[in-house]
Amino acid sequence: MSFHTEARTTLKLAFPLVIGQVSQMLLGVADTVMLGKVGVTELAVLTFANSLFYLPFVFGIGVLTAISVFTSNARGANDASAGRASCRHGFQIATVLGFVLSLLFCALTPLLGYFDQPPEVVARTPTFYLIIMVSMMPALMSIALKNHADAMDRPWPAFWIFLGGVVLNVFLNWVLIYGNLGAPRMGLEGAGWATLTSRILIVVGMLAWLNRSRVLAEWVPNRWLRAPVRSDVKRFLGIGFPSSIQMTCEVAAFSGAALLIGRFGEASMAAHQIALMCAATAFMVPLGIAMALSVRIGEAAGRGEHERLRPIALSGWSIAATWALISAVTFFTMGSQLAASFNDNNYVVSLAAKILVVVGVFQLVDSLQIAASSMLRGLHDTRVPALIGFVSYWLFGIPIAVILSSFLQWRAVGVWWGLALGLTIACCTLCWRTWRKTAHAAI
Repeated sequence: MSFHTEARTTLKLAFPLVIGQVSQMLLGVADTVMLGKVGVTELAVLTFANSLFYLPFVFGIGVLTAISVFTSNARGANDASAGRASCRHGFQIATVLGFVLSLLFCALTPLLGYFDQPPEVVARTPTFYLIIMVSMMPALMSIALKNHADAMDRPWPAFWIFLGGVVLNVFLNWVLIYGNLGAPRMGLEGAGWATLTSRILIVVGMLAWLNRSRVLAEWVPNRWLRAPVRSDVKRFLGIGFPSSIQMTCEVAAFSGAALLIGRFGEASMAAHQIALMCAATAFMVPLGIAMALSVRIGEAAGRGEHERLRPIALSGWSIAATWALISAVTFFTMGSQLAASFNDNNYVVSLAAKILVVVGVFQLVDSLQIAASSMLRGLHDTRVPALIGFVSYWLFGIPIAVILSSFLQWRAVGVWWGLALGLTIACCTLCWRTWRKTAHAAI
Protein backbone atom coordinates (compact mmCIF):
# COMPACT_ATOMS: atom_id res chain seq x y z
CA MET A 1 0.00 0.00 0.00
CA SER A 2 1.22 3.51 -0.80
CA PHE A 3 1.98 6.28 1.67
CA HIS A 4 -1.27 8.10 0.86
CA THR A 5 -3.34 4.93 1.18
CA GLU A 6 -1.79 4.15 4.56
CA ALA A 7 -2.41 7.73 5.70
CA ARG A 8 -6.09 7.57 4.72
CA THR A 9 -6.53 4.23 6.48
CA THR A 10 -4.84 5.54 9.62
CA LEU A 11 -7.01 8.67 9.61
CA LYS A 12 -10.17 6.61 9.16
CA LEU A 13 -9.40 4.59 12.29
CA ALA A 14 -7.87 7.50 14.19
CA PHE A 15 -10.75 9.94 13.74
CA PRO A 16 -13.22 8.33 16.18
CA LEU A 17 -10.36 7.56 18.57
CA VAL A 18 -9.27 11.20 18.54
CA ILE A 19 -12.84 12.39 19.09
CA GLY A 20 -13.20 9.88 21.89
CA GLN A 21 -9.99 11.03 23.58
CA VAL A 22 -11.00 14.68 23.26
CA SER A 23 -14.42 13.92 24.74
CA GLN A 24 -12.76 12.25 27.71
CA MET A 25 -10.44 15.20 28.12
CA LEU A 26 -13.51 17.39 28.32
CA LEU A 27 -14.25 15.75 31.67
CA GLY A 28 -11.13 17.38 33.10
CA VAL A 29 -11.73 20.62 31.22
CA ALA A 30 -15.30 20.79 32.56
CA ASP A 31 -14.08 20.31 36.13
CA THR A 32 -11.36 22.93 35.64
CA VAL A 33 -13.65 25.55 34.12
CA MET A 34 -16.57 24.98 36.50
CA LEU A 35 -14.42 24.85 39.65
CA GLY A 36 -12.31 27.76 38.41
CA LYS A 37 -15.43 29.90 38.66
CA VAL A 38 -15.81 28.88 42.31
CA GLY A 39 -12.32 29.95 43.41
CA VAL A 40 -8.55 29.66 43.12
CA THR A 41 -8.32 27.34 46.14
CA GLU A 42 -10.76 24.87 44.60
CA LEU A 43 -8.76 24.89 41.37
CA ALA A 44 -5.53 24.29 43.29
CA VAL A 45 -7.15 21.36 45.15
CA LEU A 46 -8.28 19.89 41.83
CA THR A 47 -4.73 20.15 40.48
CA PHE A 48 -3.16 18.62 43.58
CA ALA A 49 -5.62 15.72 43.82
CA ASN A 50 -5.49 14.97 40.09
CA SER A 51 -1.69 14.99 40.09
CA LEU A 52 -1.85 12.15 42.64
CA PHE A 53 -4.74 10.34 40.93
CA TYR A 54 -3.25 10.24 37.45
CA LEU A 55 -0.05 8.51 38.55
CA PRO A 56 -1.68 5.15 39.44
CA PHE A 57 -4.41 5.69 36.83
CA VAL A 58 -1.92 5.97 33.98
CA PHE A 59 -0.04 2.97 35.37
CA GLY A 60 -3.28 1.02 34.98
CA ILE A 61 -3.90 2.42 31.50
CA GLY A 62 -0.39 1.35 30.50
CA VAL A 63 -1.02 -2.23 31.61
CA LEU A 64 -4.26 -2.29 29.64
CA THR A 65 -2.59 -1.20 26.38
CA ALA A 66 -1.73 -4.87 25.99
CA ILE A 67 -5.40 -5.46 25.09
CA SER A 68 -5.00 -3.39 21.92
CA VAL A 69 -1.83 -5.27 21.01
CA PHE A 70 -3.16 -8.81 21.48
CA THR A 71 -6.62 -8.12 20.08
CA SER A 72 -5.18 -6.49 16.94
CA ASN A 73 -2.74 -9.40 16.53
CA ALA A 74 -5.65 -11.84 16.91
CA ARG A 75 -7.75 -9.93 14.39
CA GLY A 76 -4.89 -9.87 11.91
CA ALA A 77 -4.52 -13.65 12.29
CA ASN A 78 -8.35 -14.13 12.30
CA ASP A 79 -8.14 -15.91 15.68
CA ALA A 80 -11.41 -15.18 17.52
CA SER A 81 -10.49 -17.39 20.47
CA ALA A 82 -7.35 -15.32 21.13
CA GLY A 83 -9.42 -12.15 20.76
CA ARG A 84 -11.91 -13.31 23.39
CA ALA A 85 -9.07 -14.23 25.72
CA SER A 86 -7.50 -10.78 25.28
CA CYS A 87 -10.78 -9.06 26.16
CA ARG A 88 -11.55 -11.30 29.14
CA HIS A 89 -8.06 -11.18 30.64
CA GLY A 90 -7.86 -7.44 30.12
CA PHE A 91 -11.18 -6.83 31.86
CA GLN A 92 -10.26 -9.11 34.76
CA ILE A 93 -6.88 -7.43 35.20
CA ALA A 94 -8.51 -3.99 35.00
CA THR A 95 -10.98 -4.93 37.75
CA VAL A 96 -8.38 -6.32 40.13
CA LEU A 97 -5.82 -3.63 39.38
CA GLY A 98 -8.39 -0.85 39.78
CA PHE A 99 -9.49 -2.21 43.16
CA VAL A 100 -5.94 -2.60 44.46
CA LEU A 101 -4.77 0.83 43.27
CA SER A 102 -7.88 2.53 44.66
CA LEU A 103 -7.43 0.87 48.04
CA LEU A 104 -3.70 1.60 48.17
CA PHE A 105 -3.95 5.28 47.30
CA CYS A 106 -6.99 5.86 49.51
CA ALA A 107 -4.84 4.60 52.38
CA LEU A 108 -2.36 7.40 51.62
CA THR A 109 -4.88 10.11 52.52
CA PRO A 110 -3.29 10.86 55.94
CA LEU A 111 -0.02 11.66 54.13
CA LEU A 112 -1.41 14.49 51.96
CA GLY A 113 0.10 17.06 54.28
CA TYR A 114 3.63 15.89 53.48
CA PHE A 115 3.60 17.10 49.85
CA ASP A 116 4.63 20.66 50.69
CA GLN A 117 1.36 22.21 49.48
CA PRO A 118 -0.33 25.34 50.92
CA PRO A 119 -2.23 24.55 54.17
CA GLU A 120 -5.57 25.75 52.80
CA VAL A 121 -5.19 23.39 49.82
CA VAL A 122 -4.29 20.38 51.99
CA ALA A 123 -7.26 21.06 54.28
CA ARG A 124 -9.75 20.92 51.39
CA THR A 125 -8.27 17.93 49.56
CA PRO A 126 -9.11 14.66 51.46
CA THR A 127 -12.81 14.20 50.62
CA PHE A 128 -12.42 15.03 46.93
CA TYR A 129 -9.27 12.89 46.76
CA LEU A 130 -11.04 9.84 48.21
CA ILE A 131 -13.98 10.13 45.80
CA ILE A 132 -11.86 10.30 42.65
CA MET A 133 -9.62 7.47 43.88
CA VAL A 134 -12.69 5.23 44.22
CA SER A 135 -13.61 6.14 40.63
CA MET A 136 -10.35 4.60 39.37
CA MET A 137 -11.76 1.07 39.31
CA PRO A 138 -14.73 1.75 36.97
CA ALA A 139 -12.52 4.04 34.87
CA LEU A 140 -9.99 1.26 34.20
CA MET A 141 -12.75 -1.30 33.57
CA SER A 142 -14.30 0.90 30.89
CA ILE A 143 -10.91 1.56 29.26
CA ALA A 144 -10.26 -2.18 29.03
CA LEU A 145 -13.51 -2.70 27.14
CA LYS A 146 -12.90 0.30 24.90
CA ASN A 147 -9.40 -0.90 23.98
CA HIS A 148 -10.84 -4.20 22.79
CA ALA A 149 -13.55 -2.50 20.74
CA ASP A 150 -11.06 -0.08 19.18
CA ALA A 151 -8.71 -2.90 18.20
CA MET A 152 -11.66 -4.64 16.53
CA ASP A 153 -12.20 -1.50 14.41
CA ARG A 154 -15.48 -0.76 16.21
CA PRO A 155 -14.64 2.58 17.88
CA TRP A 156 -17.88 4.48 17.22
CA PRO A 157 -20.25 2.72 19.68
CA ALA A 158 -17.65 3.10 22.43
CA PHE A 159 -17.27 6.75 21.48
CA TRP A 160 -20.98 7.45 21.90
CA ILE A 161 -21.09 5.68 25.26
CA PHE A 162 -18.09 7.64 26.55
CA LEU A 163 -19.49 10.88 25.15
CA GLY A 164 -22.72 10.19 27.01
CA GLY A 165 -20.63 9.90 30.17
CA VAL A 166 -19.05 13.29 29.47
CA VAL A 167 -22.44 14.95 28.99
CA LEU A 168 -23.73 13.35 32.18
CA ASN A 169 -20.65 14.49 34.08
CA VAL A 170 -21.06 18.10 32.97
CA PHE A 171 -24.75 18.03 33.88
CA LEU A 172 -24.06 16.56 37.32
CA ASN A 173 -21.29 19.14 37.82
CA TRP A 174 -23.83 21.89 37.14
CA VAL A 175 -26.27 20.35 39.59
CA LEU A 176 -23.89 19.40 42.41
CA ILE A 177 -21.15 22.07 42.25
CA TYR A 178 -23.55 25.01 42.11
CA GLY A 179 -26.56 23.48 43.88
CA ASN A 180 -29.03 23.62 40.98
CA LEU A 181 -32.38 21.78 40.69
CA GLY A 182 -32.79 21.79 44.45
CA ALA A 183 -29.55 19.88 45.13
CA PRO A 184 -27.21 21.04 47.92
CA ARG A 185 -24.33 23.28 46.83
CA MET A 186 -21.43 20.83 47.20
CA GLY A 187 -18.69 22.71 45.35
CA LEU A 188 -15.49 20.68 45.06
CA GLU A 189 -16.99 17.45 46.41
CA GLY A 190 -19.85 17.74 43.93
CA ALA A 191 -17.37 17.52 41.06
CA GLY A 192 -15.96 14.33 42.57
CA TRP A 193 -19.37 12.66 42.90
CA ALA A 194 -20.25 13.66 39.34
CA THR A 195 -17.08 12.03 38.01
CA LEU A 196 -17.60 8.82 40.01
CA THR A 197 -21.22 8.46 38.87
CA SER A 198 -20.43 9.01 35.19
CA ARG A 199 -17.55 6.50 35.24
CA ILE A 200 -19.72 3.78 36.77
CA LEU A 201 -22.45 4.28 34.17
CA ILE A 202 -19.91 4.19 31.32
CA VAL A 203 -18.87 0.67 32.42
CA VAL A 204 -22.51 -0.42 32.54
CA GLY A 205 -23.08 0.98 29.05
CA MET A 206 -19.98 -0.69 27.57
CA LEU A 207 -20.86 -4.11 29.00
CA ALA A 208 -24.46 -3.83 27.79
CA TRP A 209 -23.34 -2.97 24.25
CA LEU A 210 -20.60 -5.63 23.96
CA ASN A 211 -22.82 -8.42 25.28
CA ARG A 212 -25.53 -7.55 22.72
CA SER A 213 -23.33 -6.75 19.72
CA ARG A 214 -23.93 -9.12 16.81
CA VAL A 215 -20.88 -7.89 14.91
CA LEU A 216 -18.53 -8.68 17.82
CA ALA A 217 -20.41 -11.71 19.18
CA GLU A 218 -17.62 -14.10 18.18
CA TRP A 219 -14.98 -11.82 19.71
CA VAL A 220 -16.63 -11.12 23.09
CA PRO A 221 -16.33 -13.57 26.03
CA ASN A 222 -19.38 -15.68 26.87
CA ARG A 223 -18.13 -16.16 30.43
CA TRP A 224 -16.49 -13.05 31.88
CA LEU A 225 -15.69 -14.74 35.20
CA ARG A 226 -13.90 -17.73 33.70
CA ALA A 227 -10.61 -18.53 35.46
CA PRO A 228 -7.68 -16.80 33.72
CA VAL A 229 -5.08 -18.82 31.82
CA ARG A 230 -1.81 -18.29 33.63
CA SER A 231 0.40 -18.32 30.53
CA ASP A 232 -1.86 -15.81 28.76
CA VAL A 233 -1.85 -13.47 31.76
CA LYS A 234 1.95 -13.71 31.89
CA ARG A 235 2.20 -12.73 28.20
CA PHE A 236 -0.33 -9.95 28.75
CA LEU A 237 1.63 -8.47 31.65
CA GLY A 238 4.88 -8.95 29.73
CA ILE A 239 3.64 -6.32 27.28
CA GLY A 240 1.45 -4.26 29.61
CA PHE A 241 3.78 -3.83 32.57
CA PRO A 242 6.74 -2.27 30.69
CA SER A 243 4.27 -0.06 28.81
CA SER A 244 2.83 1.10 32.10
CA ILE A 245 6.31 1.88 33.42
CA GLN A 246 7.03 4.02 30.37
CA MET A 247 3.74 5.91 30.60
CA THR A 248 4.01 6.26 34.37
CA CYS A 249 7.49 7.78 34.08
CA GLU A 250 6.08 10.55 31.88
CA VAL A 251 2.97 11.20 33.96
CA ALA A 252 4.97 10.99 37.18
CA ALA A 253 7.22 13.70 35.77
CA PHE A 254 4.19 15.94 35.22
CA SER A 255 2.85 15.06 38.68
CA GLY A 256 6.25 15.89 40.12
CA ALA A 257 6.13 19.15 38.19
CA ALA A 258 2.82 19.99 39.88
CA LEU A 259 4.39 19.38 43.28
CA LEU A 260 7.39 21.55 42.38
CA ILE A 261 5.12 24.35 41.20
CA GLY A 262 2.90 24.03 44.27
CA ARG A 263 5.76 25.46 46.34
CA PHE A 264 5.28 28.78 44.56
CA GLY A 265 1.70 29.27 45.76
CA GLU A 266 -1.93 28.86 44.72
CA ALA A 267 -1.72 31.20 41.73
CA SER A 268 1.20 29.28 40.21
CA MET A 269 -0.65 26.02 40.79
CA ALA A 270 -3.77 27.39 39.12
CA ALA A 271 -1.74 28.62 36.11
CA HIS A 272 -0.08 25.21 35.86
CA GLN A 273 -3.47 23.48 35.87
CA ILE A 274 -4.76 25.74 33.09
CA ALA A 275 -1.66 25.14 30.94
CA LEU A 276 -1.81 21.42 31.67
CA MET A 277 -5.46 21.25 30.59
CA CYS A 278 -4.66 23.05 27.33
CA ALA A 279 -1.62 20.86 26.65
CA ALA A 280 -3.44 17.66 27.53
CA THR A 281 -6.43 18.56 25.36
CA ALA A 282 -4.16 19.21 22.36
CA PHE A 283 -2.33 15.96 23.15
CA MET A 284 -5.53 13.95 22.73
CA VAL A 285 -5.22 14.26 18.94
CA PRO A 286 -1.74 12.68 18.60
CA LEU A 287 -2.75 10.20 21.31
CA GLY A 288 -5.72 9.07 19.24
CA ILE A 289 -3.48 8.84 16.17
CA ALA A 290 -0.96 6.83 18.20
CA MET A 291 -3.68 4.42 19.34
CA ALA A 292 -4.68 3.86 15.72
CA LEU A 293 -1.03 3.30 14.74
CA SER A 294 -0.58 0.71 17.49
CA VAL A 295 -3.62 -1.21 16.22
CA ARG A 296 -2.57 -0.96 12.55
CA ILE A 297 1.03 -1.98 13.27
CA GLY A 298 -0.15 -4.87 15.44
CA GLU A 299 -2.62 -6.07 12.83
CA ALA A 300 -0.06 -5.86 9.99
CA ALA A 301 2.50 -7.73 12.09
CA GLY A 302 -0.13 -10.35 13.00
CA ARG A 303 -0.69 -10.95 9.28
CA GLY A 304 3.04 -11.10 8.61
CA GLU A 305 2.91 -8.04 6.33
CA HIS A 306 6.16 -6.51 7.56
CA GLU A 307 6.72 -4.54 4.36
CA ARG A 308 3.79 -2.28 5.36
CA LEU A 309 5.23 -1.27 8.73
CA ARG A 310 7.41 1.62 7.60
CA PRO A 311 4.77 3.22 5.33
CA ILE A 312 2.32 3.03 8.24
CA ALA A 313 4.91 4.66 10.51
CA LEU A 314 5.75 7.46 8.08
CA SER A 315 2.11 8.26 7.42
CA GLY A 316 1.39 8.34 11.15
CA TRP A 317 4.30 10.65 11.90
CA SER A 318 3.23 13.00 9.11
CA ILE A 319 -0.30 13.27 10.48
CA ALA A 320 0.97 13.83 14.03
CA ALA A 321 3.45 16.49 12.90
CA THR A 322 0.76 18.37 10.99
CA TRP A 323 -1.41 18.57 14.08
CA ALA A 324 1.58 19.60 16.21
CA LEU A 325 2.18 22.61 13.96
CA ILE A 326 -1.46 23.69 14.20
CA SER A 327 -1.58 23.41 17.99
CA ALA A 328 1.80 25.15 18.42
CA VAL A 329 0.65 28.17 16.40
CA THR A 330 -2.55 28.27 18.47
CA PHE A 331 -0.65 28.35 21.77
CA PHE A 332 1.78 30.98 20.48
CA THR A 333 -0.92 33.34 19.24
CA MET A 334 -3.87 32.72 21.57
CA GLY A 335 -2.28 31.77 24.89
CA SER A 336 -3.75 34.68 26.85
CA GLN A 337 -7.24 34.18 25.45
CA LEU A 338 -7.17 30.47 26.26
CA ALA A 339 -5.98 31.11 29.81
CA ALA A 340 -8.62 33.80 30.37
CA SER A 341 -11.38 31.32 29.53
CA PHE A 342 -10.45 29.32 32.62
CA ASN A 343 -9.84 32.04 35.20
CA ASP A 344 -10.23 35.81 35.57
CA ASN A 345 -7.26 36.39 37.89
CA ASN A 346 -4.82 38.60 35.93
CA TYR A 347 -1.66 37.08 37.41
CA VAL A 348 -2.89 33.52 36.83
CA VAL A 349 -3.80 34.32 33.22
CA SER A 350 -0.45 36.02 32.55
CA LEU A 351 1.57 33.15 34.01
CA ALA A 352 -0.49 30.52 32.21
CA ALA A 353 0.08 32.34 28.90
CA LYS A 354 3.86 32.23 29.47
CA ILE A 355 3.71 28.51 30.19
CA LEU A 356 1.65 27.94 27.05
CA VAL A 357 4.54 29.32 24.99
CA VAL A 358 6.65 26.44 26.32
CA VAL A 359 3.79 24.04 25.58
CA GLY A 360 3.76 25.29 22.00
CA VAL A 361 7.49 24.66 21.66
CA PHE A 362 7.30 20.97 22.57
CA GLN A 363 4.18 20.09 20.57
CA LEU A 364 6.19 18.45 17.77
CA VAL A 365 8.38 16.23 19.94
CA ASP A 366 5.45 15.24 22.16
CA SER A 367 3.35 14.21 19.15
CA LEU A 368 6.14 12.24 17.50
CA GLN A 369 7.23 10.43 20.66
CA ILE A 370 3.76 9.14 21.55
CA ALA A 371 3.33 7.88 17.98
CA ALA A 372 6.70 6.13 18.10
CA SER A 373 6.14 4.48 21.48
CA SER A 374 2.69 3.22 20.42
CA MET A 375 4.07 1.68 17.22
CA LEU A 376 6.81 -0.05 19.18
CA ARG A 377 4.15 -1.44 21.52
CA GLY A 378 2.33 -2.89 18.51
CA LEU A 379 5.58 -4.74 17.72
CA HIS A 380 5.79 -6.09 21.30
CA ASP A 381 8.79 -3.82 21.96
CA THR A 382 8.13 -2.33 25.40
CA ARG A 383 11.12 -2.91 27.69
CA VAL A 384 13.63 -0.59 26.03
CA PRO A 385 11.04 2.20 25.59
CA ALA A 386 10.32 1.92 29.32
CA LEU A 387 14.01 2.49 30.06
CA ILE A 388 14.09 5.39 27.60
CA GLY A 389 11.14 6.97 29.41
CA PHE A 390 12.80 6.70 32.81
CA VAL A 391 16.10 8.17 31.61
CA SER A 392 14.49 10.98 29.61
CA TYR A 393 12.11 12.25 32.26
CA TRP A 394 13.83 11.43 35.54
CA LEU A 395 17.54 11.63 34.79
CA PHE A 396 17.22 14.70 32.56
CA GLY A 397 13.77 16.35 32.61
CA ILE A 398 13.02 16.67 36.34
CA PRO A 399 16.60 17.53 37.45
CA ILE A 400 16.72 20.31 34.83
CA ALA A 401 13.28 21.46 35.99
CA VAL A 402 14.58 21.76 39.56
CA ILE A 403 17.65 23.70 38.44
CA LEU A 404 15.71 26.13 36.26
CA SER A 405 12.84 26.70 38.68
CA SER A 406 14.74 26.91 41.96
CA PHE A 407 18.35 27.84 41.29
CA LEU A 408 17.76 30.11 38.28
CA GLN A 409 14.47 31.36 39.75
CA TRP A 410 12.44 30.69 36.59
CA ARG A 411 9.80 29.20 38.91
CA ALA A 412 6.81 27.59 37.14
CA VAL A 413 8.05 28.38 33.63
CA GLY A 414 11.39 26.74 34.44
CA VAL A 415 9.64 23.54 35.48
CA TRP A 416 7.92 23.36 32.11
CA TRP A 417 11.19 23.94 30.22
CA GLY A 418 12.63 20.96 32.09
CA LEU A 419 9.70 18.83 30.98
CA ALA A 420 10.22 20.00 27.40
CA LEU A 421 13.83 18.79 27.51
CA GLY A 422 12.75 15.36 28.76
CA LEU A 423 10.18 15.06 25.97
CA THR A 424 12.78 16.01 23.36
CA ILE A 425 15.20 13.32 24.49
CA ALA A 426 12.42 10.72 24.55
CA CYS A 427 11.29 11.75 21.07
CA CYS A 428 14.72 11.45 19.46
CA THR A 429 15.49 8.02 20.92
CA LEU A 430 12.03 6.48 20.40
CA CYS A 431 11.75 7.70 16.81
CA TRP A 432 15.20 6.32 15.99
CA ARG A 433 14.25 2.94 17.48
CA THR A 434 10.94 2.87 15.61
CA TRP A 435 12.70 3.64 12.33
CA ARG A 436 14.99 0.65 12.84
CA LYS A 437 12.24 -1.70 14.03
CA THR A 438 9.91 -0.99 11.13
CA ALA A 439 12.65 -2.03 8.72
CA HIS A 440 13.37 -5.37 10.39
CA ALA A 441 10.24 -6.10 12.44
CA ALA A 442 9.13 -9.56 13.36
CA ILE A 443 7.16 -10.84 16.33
